[in-house]
Amino acid sequence: MKVNLFATCLGDMVKAEVAKKTVLLLEQLNCEVIFPERQGCCGQPSLNSGYSDGSKAAMKSIISSFEVNDYPIVSPAGSCAATIKRYPEYLADEPEWAARAQKIADRLYELTQFIVGTLGITDLGAKLCGRAVYHPSCSLIRKLGVREEPLALLDKVEGLEMLPIANQETCCGFGGTFSVKMSEISGEMVKEKVQHISAVKPDYLIGADISCLINIGGRISREGKPIKVMHIVDVLLSGEGK
Repeated sequence: MKVNLFATCLGDMVKAEVAKKTVLLLEQLNCEVIFPERQGCCGQPSLNSGYSDGSKAAMKSIISSFEVNDYPIVSPAGSCAATIKRYPEYLADEPEWAARAQKIADRLYELTQFIVGTLGITDLGAKLCGRAVYHPSCSLIRKLGVREEPLALLDKVEGLEMLPIANQETCCGFGGTFSVKMSEISGEMVKEKVQHISAVKPDYLIGADISCLINIGGRISREGKPIKVMHIVDVLLSGEGK
C-alpha cells in the first residue's frame, strides 16, 4: 500500500526521530511511504489563538500539498491530524476549498488508527521489558476518537506491563498555545499528571502525541524522575533485530 507521511512541524524540527521511525515502521508493514515536499505547518498555533482567517493560507497549502495523489495520509501527531480534520469547518465560507479540505480529511489517519483500523494489525512483534504508563492525549481520544488503538498495539508488546493511573484521561496541560497563554494553570496540570504517573513507579511513559510527550517529559526531567519518555513508534520498533 502507498501512503503519504504528514511529518508535522514538531516531527520536522523537534522530534525528527519520530518522523524517521514512523517511516521505518510503515515500511516494515509493507507500505511505500511518499513524502509530499510542499507540506508545511497545519496552522494549529494560529488557529488555537483564534486567527482562523489568518490561518487560511497555511490550510490551503496543506490541502494542495496532499492533492498530488489519493493515497492515505498518515501522521504520528494526533493534534495536527485533528487540526486538519477541522479544515472544512474553518473553510466553510469558501465551499470549493471546504470540499477539497473534506477530501483530505477523509484520507487522514493518526498512525495507530491507521495500523489497527486500516491495516488490521495489532501484533508487530515488538519486545520491551518493564512497566509503563500510557498517556491518552486529548487530541486522540476527544477529537479523533482514537482510544483503544494505541492500547491494542501496546498490549501485544512482549515483556511490557501497562499500569493504570489516577485520572488517566485528564489533560496534561499543553493544549497548544494554552500552555503559553495560561502558563500557571498549565504548569499545575502537568505537575499533577506527573504526580499520578510517578505514584505507580513506571519505567516508561508512552504516548502517541509528540506535543504531550514534550510537555510531560519536560516536567519529568525537571523533577529528576527516572522515567523514560517514549513515543509509541519507539516501542513498536523495539526488540531483537530492530
